[in-house]
Amino acid sequence: MERLSGRILVLGLGMSGDAAARSLACDMGADGATSITVIDSGDTPMLRGRAEALEQMGVRVLLGATDVEGEYDICVTSPGIPPHAALMKAAVAASTEIISEIEFAFRRSSSPWIAVTGTNGKTTVTSLIDHLLRSAMIPAETVGNIGRPAIQVADMSSPGVALVAEVSSFQLANVDRFHPRVAVLLNITPDHLDWHGSLCAYARDKARMFSRMDKDDTAVIDIDDPGSSVYADEVERSGVRVVRVSRETSHPGGATIRNGRLCINREGGDLELCGVDDLRIRGAHNVSNALAAAAAAIAFGAAPDAVSEALTTFNPIPHRLEPVGEVAGVEYFNDSKATNPDAVLKALTAFSERPVVLMLGGRNKGNRFNAVAEAAAPRCRCVVVFGEAAPEILSGFEGVDVEVRSAASMGEALEEARACAHPGDAVVLSPACASFDEFDSYVQRGDVFRAAVARLAASNTGGASS
Repeated sequence: MERLSGRILVLGLGMSGDAAARSLACDMGADGATSITVIDSGDTPMLRGRAEALEQMGVRVLLGATDVEGEYDICVTSPGIPPHAALMKAAVAASTEIISEIEFAFRRSSSPWIAVTGTNGKTTVTSLIDHLLRSAMIPAETVGNIGRPAIQVADMSSPGVALVAEVSSFQLANVDRFHPRVAVLLNITPDHLDWHGSLCAYARDKARMFSRMDKDDTAVIDIDDPGSSVYADEVERSGVRVVRVSRETSHPGGATIRNGRLCINREGGDLELCGVDDLRIRGAHNVSNALAAAAAAIAFGAAPDAVSEALTTFNPIPHRLEPVGEVAGVEYFNDSKATNPDAVLKALTAFSERPVVLMLGGRNKGNRFNAVAEAAAPRCRCVVVFGEAAPEILSGFEGVDVEVRSAASMGEALEEARACAHPGDAVVLSPACASFDEFDSYVQRGDVFRAAVARLAASNTGGASS
């Protein structure tokens, strides 16, 4: 466990920034920080409440800031502040070293880490690994973008507890010593280009997860995805053991599907885990997710028998192809976490033999929607677009043979979707966009959708809520 010392700047007072500042304040003086300053460009009642509590702990807090004054030995930065932001540029100029909260938590911890990243599927795989480890009687905690802030857990963890971290490209952009024992790369497709500036920079930041790994570590990489597959050979050449995940092909030491069953390749033959149809999570992408999670858990030391059984008891998690109700023979699914086009493409694989009414909309993150349009045409009865990005989505559907309707809000889009759907159809909220034009987060968007479906079910005399 390492303490940060000297003059410390915490940039951003969100959940992770608040947790980092509190951890630093507990160590202030002696071998810890000599001073702690927190800067945030916002100034809201919530931020003021956090600031007051921190000031009572001896932390200096500046809200509504547009610049960074002074000099600092180290800056712990929030993932919500992009590199091109004026405040971030000022922090870089004022600080000797810039690290993310996940890097800070790693330095503070004495636990072994399992890190999961990718454009899509991170939360499912992180949660599933945690479920598999616990089922195998290995103590584990989820941290990062799910669960508690990583630094909160790191401060209290022990060498016997595995920290399973969902790590974003934002967090990985500012790591240096971060060294997971097992690292999982699921996929790399265009996303957050407004933050990173280019797909190349986005991919490079995700790959930083492997930079400190060595021969005693394991990298689990999905090679069915072109964006992630390019790293398999590169990471292996660095001496790290690589488990290649593929639904289509088998590789020595890899994870694959054989005769409808999830398998891990081992010397002497395949280790069979469970059948694809035994999984409770839907879609081809979730078969890949299950393979990756199983490979990671076994690489960490989980007993294969325990992993095999636990794979069949893992339920879908909220906002990820979550069944939320049935109305008049139509089933509704909340996939609000699908905030980019690739996530929608993956979601559609869960309904290959079932007509879909697809709801798309929100705030675009610099993406195009042509691929979604092409995939939707043969599978969707109707597409309903809504929100700020509606004109951009509509442009992607020009010339595509599928009915497209428009709505101003998600609520109106749900009414349009209900009108389009026939008994036996699936209405799927899989927006391909961020939520911030209408909601505070994808979670709020999904919760509102779930509640609206429940109201439809309650008011429909011919349907039943499920």
